[in-house]
Amino acid sequence: MFGFGKSWNPDGLHVYVTGGSAGLGLATALILVDKGAHVSIVARNQEKLDKAVEAMEKCRQYPNQLLAAYSFSLSDAAQSAAALEAVCQPHGGRAPDAVFACAGSSKPMFFMDMTPQDMQDGMTNGYWVQAWTAMAAAKKMVREGSKGKIVFVSSLLGYMSFIGYASYTPAKHALRGLADTLHSEFMLYDIDIHIFFPATMLTPGYDEENKTKPKIVLEIESADDGLTADVAAKAMIQGVQKGHTHITSDMITDLFRASTRGVTPRHNVFLDTLLDIAASIIAPIWRMSVDKRVRAHRAEHQQYLRDSGFLS
Repeated sequence: MFGFGKSWNPDGLHVYVTGGSAGLGLATALILVDKGAHVSIVARNQEKLDKAVEAMEKCRQYPNQLLAAYSFSLSDAAQSAAALEAVCQPHGGRAPDAVFACAGSSKPMFFMDMTPQDMQDGMTNGYWVQAWTAMAAAKKMVREGSKGKIVFVSSLLGYMSFIGYASYTPAKHALRGLADTLHSEFMLYDIDIHIFFPATMLTPGYDEENKTKPKIVLEIESADDGLTADVAAKAMIQGVQKGHTHITSDMITDLFRASTRGVTPRHNVFLDTLLDIAASIIAPIWRMSVDKRVRAHRAEHQQYLRDSGFLS
């Protein structure tokens, strides 16, 4: 059903997926179940988790596959560690063979409209929910001397940013920094680190984002058709199977990857060089286009600030 390469085969492995009740997390879980993995998912909403398990059961390949769902918040270290222990219990307490950290959310809005809590929530929901899980899983893997994989989910906005994402982009850049650091450090333990940079994903989370998303942001994003969660999940898993450290799902994100990769391992020296050259031409044109839109929005934005009471 899902034809990927053979370099990493989840068949028979225990894979832990956070944010597994909807969107990218659920799509990832379904693919992994279909590939024969024992899959554990964690999210907060029990009703959504129950429905997710029903969907996972339909993809079951073996009678003895362990498919389970657990309701936890992953917003702090203690809860993330407790979630991991619950997930591991049916597997003899052993660490998962792979962790896909798909939990997270975004609340786009103007910086002038944000409260301190909005900024703090941006880091919690965009960074800490993944970082705490990675810390708990990595420590368990190292103590057991087991090999493993940890897959983070950043965003195209982990490579660049634009108006409206002041509470979200910093978290996604922070995830890149964490992943790049751990990619180096975890060579000490034979733990592989990957990070996925999806563009717009058409998920329930995206619908929620649009409730607070400013008009100018919607206009800038209108050129992006978006990916379904299934397409994004396939790209992420395929990238893991190919051994890519930074994983992308479309050409635009690949251009930003090539032009901002720093010392991140290349996918292909020849292709990445061509992408880098192309990005040196295309990226500045895109930036100028976005900046032009933002400047043209100034008068309308000033009126918005007056109408909202921010300006008298």
